[in-house]
Amino acid sequence: MTEVAETESVPTPDSPEELKLAAEFPEASRDQWRELVAGVLRKSGAIDESFDGLPESKLVTRTYDGLEIQPLYTAEDAVEGTGFPGLPPFVRSARPEGAVTTGWDIRARYARRDAKATNAAILADLEGGVSSIWLRAGAHGVPVADLGDALNGVYVDLAPVTLDAGDEYEAAANELFALFAEREIPASAVTATLGADPIGLTARTGSAHPLAPAARLAARVAVSHPKVRTIVADGLPFHEAGGSDAQELGATIAAGVAYLRALTEAGLDVDTAAGQIEFRLAATADQFLTIAKFRAARRLWARVTEVSGGKASGMRQHAVTSPAMLTQRDPWVNMLRTTLACFGAGVGGADAITVLPFDAAIGQPDAFSARIARNTHAVLLEESKLAGVIDPAGGSWYVENLTEDLAKAAWREFTAIEAAGGIEAELASGALAARLAETWEKRSKRLATRRDPITGVSEFPNLTEKTVVRDAVEDLPGGGLPRHRYAEAFEALRDRADAHPSRPRVFLATLGPVAAHTARASFAANLFQAGGIEAVNPGAPEDVIAEFRASGTKVACLCGSNTSYAEEADSVAKALKEAGATSVLLAGKPGDHPDVTGYLYTGCDALEILTGTLTELGVQ
Repeated sequence: MTEVAETESVPTPDSPEELKLAAEFPEASRDQWRELVAGVLRKSGAIDESFDGLPESKLVTRTYDGLEIQPLYTAEDAVEGTGFPGLPPFVRSARPEGAVTTGWDIRARYARRDAKATNAAILADLEGGVSSIWLRAGAHGVPVADLGDALNGVYVDLAPVTLDAGDEYEAAANELFALFAEREIPASAVTATLGADPIGLTARTGSAHPLAPAARLAARVAVSHPKVRTIVADGLPFHEAGGSDAQELGATIAAGVAYLRALTEAGLDVDTAAGQIEFRLAATADQFLTIAKFRAARRLWARVTEVSGGKASGMRQHAVTSPAMLTQRDPWVNMLRTTLACFGAGVGGADAITVLPFDAAIGQPDAFSARIARNTHAVLLEESKLAGVIDPAGGSWYVENLTEDLAKAAWREFTAIEAAGGIEAELASGALAARLAETWEKRSKRLATRRDPITGVSEFPNLTEKTVVRDAVEDLPGGGLPRHRYAEAFEALRDRADAHPSRPRVFLATLGPVAAHTARASFAANLFQAGGIEAVNPGAPEDVIAEFRASGTKVACLCGSNTSYAEEADSVAKALKEAGATSVLLAGKPGDHPDVTGYLYTGCDALEILTGTLTELGVQ
């Protein structure tokens, strides 16, 4: 063992000296960082020598709520008042121990009508690590009378059931309680969520559903079954309608407040009423916004319960990987999306997480996709030890600022809803739907221009992928807020192209040597494939016009360097039209080319180009 010289100072636990990381390096200032950033931006052409603003302003990104995400956060950006785990405002966790000892509740969803098939799926999942059951019942799931068959052999005292029975929630609750009684499970030991959500039903169907019956049921249940929650405040209708994170949070908190009022009117005190509500929120592949969303949601609800006259309450959270982000095309990529979403929800402190199977946008999951969904939890919990630290994102200057900003934006949305008469009034008037539609329009534009890329759909599509076929899922009632998926517009074009008798094709007219056109040819091919259009790329043909005639298509796209465009684009475009091209596009920024009918560039409206190209090719 090497001895330490007496002259050396060795810090000990009792020593006043601090161990300073990177102490041997010179301290870097924000101004030095700005100078380096400015140098990179000047080289890339983002700014020139005359730019006199802050260079980081060019690197700021904005969310759909208008929140500005800075490229750098330091100790100067520290946020105060986040508290401690298990204490108000519960930003860091609703429980002092977090999920360290138990992990989060692994909750799987079941939406089949057949009770026996549902039962087989539940038993397989429970054996594979699922810890609770989210069961659709009633007209759009297992018939209420068949709940016992669906839960046959299930230890419901160990694997809690969350019901989703639409307007049949009371009948389903009674059937579930009868099952508990039959199995001689004491009422005081029963753990379940009855899933009554009349506001969610109103949002989904457009028809008003009264809150009073659900409140009366909750009042009875609170006395007879103290560990059972009756109400779910579901944010998914607002998320699937295209809403932003703050809009989803604001509307869901407003629903929670409406339930709180109804429950206290039914005779419950504020604290007991708050304990009757579970909140359901979407988790997306944007891991940092997801982390911030669940942390911010707890802060919002703690404030609501505090000003309502009760104790500041921790929020019971059920995270569901976003149905809106799932794709039907290249569904295997959904495994990656749901892993990121589950990671974000877990780090954000969600109590229960449902990972939707990768084929959920196509139909009923099969045994393989269900296994992958539950193993996503297993990898994050058992192999990655994700729950081994309470609030692992806590203290990150970025995450703390994002949480703070999102909470404030959601509070503004919530108070606007309250000022307009509450969530029921906002749904009835259509005002909330209009705001959600505005956000969806903004999102749609970013999706269309591929600024919000969808891997496997709008980016890197696979025209040779094998179609994944699944049993159909029972349609839920509609008539209220729309249900969107981010990939729907591009997938509609793919469906249109696939239904054509032959694969629609576009000829890539490459100009100049290979090195000059490869990047733009790849860019163009990727864009066309997003619409189900094959890009015929002969490489560097000696006779572009002859190759075009042989391609059998009427649409061509010029691909080359800026130099080759200046020298050849006009003459080649004219020759292509004389050879029968009805449309000639160019991969590059718009310019002065009289025979070019459209331009492909970063940020162009890909959906508009693809729709026009399919029409040009006679694809109905």
